[in-house]
Amino acid sequence: MRTETALKKNKTLRASKPYKKAGSVGIIFSVEDKQKHLDVKEFIHQLEKDGKKVTVLEYLPLKKENYEFKFDFFTIEDLSFWGKLETPATDKFIETPFDYLFYLDKESNPLVLNLLARSKAQCRVGRYNEDESQFYELMIEQNGTNKGLMETMYNYTSQLR
Repeated sequence: MRTETALKKNKTLRASKPYKKAGSVGIIFSVEDKQKHLDVKEFIHQLEKDGKKVTVLEYLPLKKENYEFKFDFFTIEDLSFWGKLETPATDKFIETPFDYLFYLDKESNPLVLNLLARSKAQCRVGRYNEDESQFYELMIEQNGTNKGLMETMYNYTSQLR
């Protein structure tokens, strides 16, 4: 219910900027395993090599290891009794007007979808899911690996002019 309300209330102007003119990029993902962590780091490196300022936020599920503690993160324990997710890290992330915001999960997470709904990002990019089209300006159909999803997202967005 909070997510639906956030979608309706958020009046951020959505548009895709040419990739070469984009300066800030957000990445949000759920921790799964060491390989996904390495793939995300490689994706970040690729974006930084292109001159993008990258900010990362990860969702850390219970009983999962936070590899390196390299990124800001939030957990289910940050969800209040009233269903609000408000931490300094999440608040800062959703208020940042990223040129592109990449959601790197193959399976949707309701907490992350809430952040996407509240985000001030101009162009939100995620895996194709017909039921979640209101959360994205660009959806990528990719049924392979996490690394494949990241590569496909990069290939499509880097071609935007």
